[in-house]
Amino acid sequence: MLLPNIQQPEQLKNLSVDELADLAGEIRQFLIEKLSVTGGHLASNLGVVELTLALHYCFDSPRDKMIYDVGHQAYVHKILTGRMDHFDTLRKYKGLCGFVKRNESEHDVWEAGHSSTSLSAAMGMALARDLKCEDNRVIAMIGDGALTGGMAFEALNHIGHEQKKLIVILNDNEMSIAPNVGAMHNYLSKIRSDRHYLRAKDEVESLLKKIPAIGGKLAKTAEKMKDSLKYMMVPGILFEELGFTYLGPVDGHDLNKLIDTLRQADNVDGPVLIHAVTTKGKGYRPAESDSHKWHGISPYKIESGQVLKAVGNPMYTEVFGQTLIELGEQDERIVAVTPAMPGGSGLIPFSERFPDRMIDVGIAEQHAATMCAALAMEGMKPVFAVYSTFMQRAYDQIVHDICRHNANVMFAIDRAGFVGADGETHQGVYDIAFMRHIPNIVLMMPKDENELRHMMKTALEYNDGPIAYRYPRINVTGVAMDQELVPIPIGKWEMVRSGEGCAILAMGPMVQIAEEAADMLKREGIQVQIVNARFLKPLDEDMLNELASSGTAMIVLEEACQAGSLGSAVLEYFAAQGMHEAVVSLMGIEDRFIEHGSIKEQRAEVGLTTEAVCAEIRGLISSSSAMAGKRSFSS
Repeated sequence: MLLPNIQQPEQLKNLSVDELADLAGEIRQFLIEKLSVTGGHLASNLGVVELTLALHYCFDSPRDKMIYDVGHQAYVHKILTGRMDHFDTLRKYKGLCGFVKRNESEHDVWEAGHSSTSLSAAMGMALARDLKCEDNRVIAMIGDGALTGGMAFEALNHIGHEQKKLIVILNDNEMSIAPNVGAMHNYLSKIRSDRHYLRAKDEVESLLKKIPAIGGKLAKTAEKMKDSLKYMMVPGILFEELGFTYLGPVDGHDLNKLIDTLRQADNVDGPVLIHAVTTKGKGYRPAESDSHKWHGISPYKIESGQVLKAVGNPMYTEVFGQTLIELGEQDERIVAVTPAMPGGSGLIPFSERFPDRMIDVGIAEQHAATMCAALAMEGMKPVFAVYSTFMQRAYDQIVHDICRHNANVMFAIDRAGFVGADGETHQGVYDIAFMRHIPNIVLMMPKDENELRHMMKTALEYNDGPIAYRYPRINVTGVAMDQELVPIPIGKWEMVRSGEGCAILAMGPMVQIAEEAADMLKREGIQVQIVNARFLKPLDEDMLNELASSGTAMIVLEEACQAGSLGSAVLEYFAAQGMHEAVVSLMGIEDRFIEHGSIKEQRAEVGLTTEAVCAEIRGLISSSSAMAGKRSFSS
């Protein structure tokens, strides 16, 4: 066994290539065994075992900067950099992060949970290196899916223009190596990356230009011939035209070829793109046969590949997907749009039922948002199904193209609130704050799955501009479902439970927390009101006025960032109305990022629990009694 002896990447340099191949097999077995217990991103990591080994074999981390796009494919990197013994804690509370994490290791130089950022980061690090007169290498690995992100092309354009020395590895796990590229193309790759060839080419061109009268013409003719040959023989002509030296395609599981190609790339002074073709799920048959399912997987049985799922109610995502089919049957204007997440957003059944009305734009949230605006302007009913964390990437388009145009786009915001094991890069706790202040938009969140269905009907019937419903990444509550869907009056909250003296204004899953707290307080003789504050914009001003005028103290309970969300909206309203006597307490997420763990653990960390709500209410009642005594004494 080689793997137990590898604690730091420099130890790889003492191994032969054959031993590296054996180590690759051990790493795959390690990942298959460990992730069968913890779950995680299996297929993508099985696909980059040799690539990661070759990188650490040829270069010197952390001096050489290795940047992983998204970061969910960096498990092998973590194993090789001293974290193998911590894999039992992967994606668990206070345990090993499922993405690259700078405070975990000096070898983790760039954090990302969103795609398409690696090339911009690589350019920044290459610029810093040159400004500091250092000579380390900068290597970025990006997948073919992430390359659909517009930010990646912005970076490619800039890198090619500046001609900084850096290496981009395009991890292509969708295409096979075509036979017609073969030995001739590999030969051209070697020649074009050889320093002697590059210098000779420049010298020949210089000599040709010195020939009187005809030198310039000869040089131009030679250049045209060279370009023609490139267009005929080089598949990576797009990257060549952008200013990169293109090497590949290379078999991403052949260590000899990978090491040879990386060394060639290191001989080039400018930017190089290595096109490595890999197989997602390599070495584990279930993952190879269905890499989509095994991209992010729950615990499973190794022998059969059977996923071990707890028996329970469906997820909110599933209810959304099935309801959208129902609505799609009723209204042929509905078009579902998703940025590369048809499975995660629950749209696969819709795509099977309405293939022409399901559009996956790839990792391109900005494009998706603007396209939805145009669809709406042309009379369609676009549903932009997107994770809260990924919608952040389309903020300008939401402001400029959707809300400013008052386009009738429906937002289906999945993963709203805490997301559990994916952690801080994926928490859906900011969308209220960054959308609430944009004119024209309506924001909703249901207390249960039945209300979600009615909100979807509300959004479909709404014709006055953009409207959003957000829902969490949890199992539904299991309430009875209405067969007939009816619109909810815009801006009207629901009084869930009556009481006196104190009211909890809660939204989404926090309504259930509020009810549990009310049950606990009832045993103490405290009767609190519970309001389902289902509209985050517009607010139910009539109910707020009624609560304030009756002297009811209010707690705004939300699984969202405290700054700018529902609590802020309530305070802003009372301030604008001059109702300065209103007592409002805020319970949300404080001004910091919350790391990975279970949703229950994340809520406990920030004080969004039944016990914390009870304590807050007791404190409000105590304060109100004290103030009442002072007023009585003073009078």
